[in-house]
Amino acid sequence: MSAGYVYYFGGGNADGGKEDKELLGGKGANLAEMTRIGVPVPPGFTITTDVCRHYMRHASLPDGLNGEVARSLSRLEEEMGKGFGDSAQPLLLSVRSGAATSMPGMMDTILNLGLNDETVDGLARAAGDRRFAFDSYRRFVQMYGDVVLGIEHAAFERILSIPAPEPANSVSANLSSTSAETSASTMPTLAACQLSPLSLERNTPL
Repeated sequence: MSAGYVYYFGGGNADGGKEDKELLGGKGANLAEMTRIGVPVPPGFTITTDVCRHYMRHASLPDGLNGEVARSLSRLEEEMGKGFGDSAQPLLLSVRSGAATSMPGMMDTILNLGLNDETVDGLARAAGDRRFAFDSYRRFVQMYGDVVLGIEHAAFERILSIPAPEPANSVSANLSSTSAETSASTMPTLAACQLSPLSLERNTPL
């Protein structure tokens, strides 16, 4: 079992289990337990509730956390055969909050972490579906903008309501590849415009 801040699960093995609900939260403990008993859940890692408590007390992350996350991410890349930020075979993550007891006001989920202007093309090639890739990118930017940057949903919805040029043979009942790509390309600009000048100077990644 890990004695640090990051608990890994995958490949039939897991740090922790159902008995560690207070440390891993309900989701983390259940994922670890399912991995241990052989349920085929995707691999991943859980950052413990100790990190949250440390941040609440000190307004900073604990020493060593970044290294633990980097090591777990490398392990995940090896297990999945993909790379985080790799333009050919991008590894995508979902970020979910969890506590020992579910409660209102918890952080919403962020899906498709790892997509950007380069990796979205790799996803499109791997999936053979450009519309799917750019719609996934659009969802990531929208979730990140809402949860992390505090941008109102309405700002993104306005972008989605802007008509995009469509090929003559497109099916109007579905979001076309062109429309999805236009929305996904515009949303990071909107998010950047919501940041303070200081954040923009630091080239904050989206």
